[in-house]
Amino acid sequence: MAENSFFSITNWSEDDKPREKLMLKGKSVLSDAELIAILIGSGSRNESAVDLSKRILASVDTNLNALGKLSLSQLMQFKGIGEAKAISIIAALELGRRRRGEEVVELTKITSSKIIFEIMQPIIGELPHEEFWIIYMNNSNKVLSKSQLSKGGITGTLVDVRIVFKTALEIGATALILCHNHPSGTLIPSDADKQITRKLKLAGDSLEIKVLDHLIITETSYFSFADEGIF
Repeated sequence: MAENSFFSITNWSEDDKPREKLMLKGKSVLSDAELIAILIGSGSRNESAVDLSKRILASVDTNLNALGKLSLSQLMQFKGIGEAKAISIIAALELGRRRRGEEVVELTKITSSKIIFEIMQPIIGELPHEEFWIIYMNNSNKVLSKSQLSKGGITGTLVDVRIVFKTALEIGATALILCHNHPSGTLIPSDADKQITRKLKLAGDSLEIKVLDHLIITETSYFSFADEGIF
């Protein structure tokens, strides 16, 4: 390919076309940029779809999680990305996020705080506001259900103890794990975090429903009350 020349995907060699490359060699050999190029289909007059995809990825340091946070208007700021292409990128990344969440939910048993993090990070780890969730389990620590208890502003959220245990009794849960996110990224539990943990644990003891852990979750890491002995 001569310097400064442009060829659309249809003019590339068979080995270079992202769609054909996927069909001939499989999805795993494609780069992130090539996968995004398939989504957007074409570039602009002066830039191929793959080069455009590389430029978009470079703007977020090739971090797909960061790319997934870009809004429709932010994606449309890239020359060559209109509304339809931006929507395709957003939809594909959202499907990936949901798939990740469903895959970890299929884990039959919770045996560590890391598994809890893997279940909840796709759900609350990247939110700009705080949410409080409960994971309900049976006596084998198998997940029966997980549900959002409350949703608040970035400064905090409210927790209704009665709702927590009403749901537990309705579905026959014998153990709970508390989870909430810190949009600020800090993993240090606040006094309020400690207080609600003690309150829920005390209420659970009286109903013979164990509160096994409380996780503070951020985008990349977590804090486990049980691991740190704060129980």
